[in-house]
Parts: sequence; C-alpha cells; structure tokens
Amino acid sequence: MLPQTIFLYDGGWTKALYIPELIDYLKKKTGSHVERRSDCLSTFKKSPQDTLEKIVLKLCSIRIRNIVAQETDCKPLPGERAYEEKTLLDPTKRIPGILYEGFALQQFYFHLIPEEERKSDFLHIIFTNQMFATWDRNDRRYHARASIYSYPSLISTTGLVEAPAKPREYYLKRQMGVHPEILKEEFRESYLDYEDERLTEVTKGYVMQAFFFHMTGDPFCEDKRCRLFNAHWQEELIQAQLKTGSEFCTFHEDMLHKLKADC
Repeated sequence: MLPQTIFLYDGGWTKALYIPELIDYLKKKTGSHVERRSDCLSTFKKSPQDTLEKIVLKLCSIRIRNIVAQETDCKPLPGERAYEEKTLLDPTKRIPGILYEGFALQQFYFHLIPEEERKSDFLHIIFTNQMFATWDRNDRRYHARASIYSYPSLISTTGLVEAPAKPREYYLKRQMGVHPEILKEEFRESYLDYEDERLTEVTKGYVMQAFFFHMTGDPFCEDKRCRLFNAHWQEELIQAQLKTGSEFCTFHEDMLHKLKADC
C-alpha cells in the first residue's frame, strides 16, 4: 500500500543535505504526501519515559566496541556516558569513529515513534550522523553501513562517506605515504566527502530504496546503473546515483509506475 505520509527526519546534521529538495523529489516520484521533521530524538524525546539518562544508557549499550566480536550491552564507561550526553545535547559534536549495532539502533528509533504511527500508512526515513554497522556471518566481523531498510529506515550521512570503500588505488597510494590532501584532490570525483555538494542528489537514490523496501520488501537492484543498486564501493555509488542516463532500470521504472497506478 502506498504510504499516506512519508516522514523525513532531518538528523544528518550537514548543510550539504537539502531536505526540501528531497521532499519535492519524493512527492514527484511516489505521489505520497511528504513531511519534514526535526531529528528523531528531538521530535519524540518529549515523552516523560524517554529521559536523557535513559536514552544515554541505551545508546551506550548498543555501541560496538570490537568489530570482530559480536558483543554489545556492556556496562558503559563514564567517558562513554559523557560523550552520549554531550552529543544528544549537540549532535554536531558526534565523531565518525563511534559505531552502533545497526539493527539495535533501528529498534531504538522504532520505539521512539508513537504507536499510532507504527503502521503501513506511514513511511519513516531517519537521517542520522551516527555511524552503524551490521554483523557479517561470513567473515565474522562488523561492517559499517550507509543505510538500513526496516521500520523505520535509517540513512547515515556519515555512513555514506565512510561505509562504501574508496578506490583501491587510493588505499595503495595512502600506504605509500602520499599526503592526504594530495589524495583528496586526485580522487575527489571518485568518492563522497563530508559536506559534499553532491550529497542531496546521492540520497535521492537512498530514499527511493527505503520506498521500495516499504512497498515490496526489496530495496535493491543488481543493475549498477539503477539508483537501487546496493553499492559497496564509492565508485559504484557515484555511478548509480550521479552518472546514469536514467534514474532506474526499466524493470524498476515500470514497477514504480505500476505501484503508483495500483494505489
């Protein structure tokens, strides 16, 4: 069922993400009503049970402290509690190196959403500058992710920069001792950076992945030229979101028209 309302939570804390443009884009592509909300914590933490201390402890409990050990819910250290409290009061103080267990973070946000909005009439897309990761059973380690599609869907503005790998040549030259600023200039067209002016255009594909997950349960496409392609490399992300002649493959373009027509 086509969502009655799509809510975009502006918690990315970056000037490069222009929410009004995403709202216009989603309205055009999906036909749904789209609303902007402030970041999810600011929107719903007015509830008396969601005290600052409770939220701090929960976020501490879902931190990933070792990427090769599937362990969370450890007793928080004083420094961790101080960090979480500081960044709840000022989210711009968050640093990229702090990782959270992705599905636990998604569930944390789910419980902040009022019960009357936890239904298929609503699509919640939460932008956050928190970094999250999910456990890979094959190589038994956590991997950073740019997005998680569930209810709600999370898109990390930090993850879009850090999760997809940069070109192999970038890492080779870094190992050879090439200065970071030289590398940044040489490869700046090949990967997203912080405050990148291309961020809004890139996230159009990610909000559509959230939409397709809501409608079909499958957010991804195997065609590297489709905006629904699940990019693991920055070059793939750039190709899918910025360099395609058309936004979607024929299959998903037709599916989008059919989904809108049926609703």
